[in-house]
Amino acid sequence: MHRSSSSTTTTTSVNGFYNSLTHNLDDLYRSFNFQNFMSVHFLQLVLASLQSFHSELTLLVHKLHLPVGEKWLDEYMDESARLWEVCHVLKLGISNMENYCSMGTNISSFLENNRLNPQILHQVLRSVNRCQRERVRLEEENKNLTETRIKPLMMKFDEDMIIESKFNGFNGFRGVLYALKNITSLLLKIMLNGLVYCSHETRFPSSSYGNTTCYNENHMVFGSGFMVPATRLNDRMKMIEEGQNGILLYEFQNTRQAMDELKTELESTRGFEMEFDVSERVEKLKDSFQVFHSGVENIILQLDDFFDEIVESRKKLLDLCIHAIRI
Repeated sequence: MHRSSSSTTTTTSVNGFYNSLTHNLDDLYRSFNFQNFMSVHFLQLVLASLQSFHSELTLLVHKLHLPVGEKWLDEYMDESARLWEVCHVLKLGISNMENYCSMGTNISSFLENNRLNPQILHQVLRSVNRCQRERVRLEEENKNLTETRIKPLMMKFDEDMIIESKFNGFNGFRGVLYALKNITSLLLKIMLNGLVYCSHETRFPSSSYGNTTCYNENHMVFGSGFMVPATRLNDRMKMIEEGQNGILLYEFQNTRQAMDELKTELESTRGFEMEFDVSERVEKLKDSFQVFHSGVENIILQLDDFFDEIVESRKKLLDLCIHAIRI
């Protein structure tokens, strides 16, 4: 018996979506090249993947010719609302960094324009101490943000995921949405740990598989192995967070190190009645805060674009159903 062209198109579209997940997650895993922290560049790629997956899901709806008035739209709206809320937490966490970034930048600018001597050393050390306290306050505020706002959003990555027959509903859309929700949870956790705070609410589950070869052979989802790179990525993130708390952003950690090194050198010169040169430490501090500030600003712009895309996708699918009803 020959399948209808509509059935073939549906199968091709759904399989194409799963294959896109696989390739994109593979690329993300290969692009990670930091040992203990996440770089801004890597997190931008993670966010770009989220944008791509969400956009592809919207396009998929048009190909599947889903029935009007069914639950698929409600399920999509619920998931896109969850995505919106977590991205809002991300933006709040990044916005909390602004004061810390401003304080660090001001210290480097002041030291660039003033020759350090005993008369102003005390003033600079006080500014450094205030900046360090601001860093602690920032992490505490972001910790509270994740613990109060993320838990209700059920950010769980299920590495044992197997699509059941009930997820074949709506021409396979329900399974696609469930798969995307699982992968989205993983990617959002990565971003939360890198940009907001790594806490018990955002930790990655330990894999129950000794290696992904076993997973590949026994746990294909609709013929796609997208859970293989997803599990690899989860395990890599688990290794990073092991024993760590706080903001796991490489550029943020660089500002911490640069500030601590400057403070150590300033304190070592206390008591000497002479001018002293800390230009090397100041340059490192300036560069670290410039890179940090530029990186988080770029992510905010990318998040704003994503907010617009989510709104537009929700409107498109709602309009699609309204138009179909009128016809």
